[in-house]
Amino acid sequence: MSEINDFKDLKIWIKGMDLAEKCYFLTKDFPIDELYGMVQQIRRSAASIPANISEGYGRRSTREYIRFLNIAQGSINELQTHILLSQRVGICSHKDIESIISLLKEESRMIIALIKKLEQ
Repeated sequence: MSEINDFKDLKIWIKGMDLAEKCYFLTKDFPIDELYGMVQQIRRSAASIPANISEGYGRRSTREYIRFLNIAQGSINELQTHILLSQRVGICSHKDIESIISLLKEESRMIIALIKKLEQ
């Protein structure tokens, strides 16, 4: 088991950063008229996942950490909604988003498991 010295060592933060990166690349091909719509929504909610994980990790209490992990979980749901809507309206295809959806599900499971562990 590897040692955790700061938030950058957390697997859930690393996976969150991978998700955010994939979302930035996905939205590069979105129509220009979505720049201040769906592009901004997807990028903001994607970046919010690792940001809240790191902010919670830096807090001084387990209760605060759990609160920020729950916020990150909410951002996962928000991001998945924006991505699925983008597919439904034809901005991107299922093939474009399938790896992101898979990562979102995995990240969600990891966050829920960590929350349960911290609550014990």
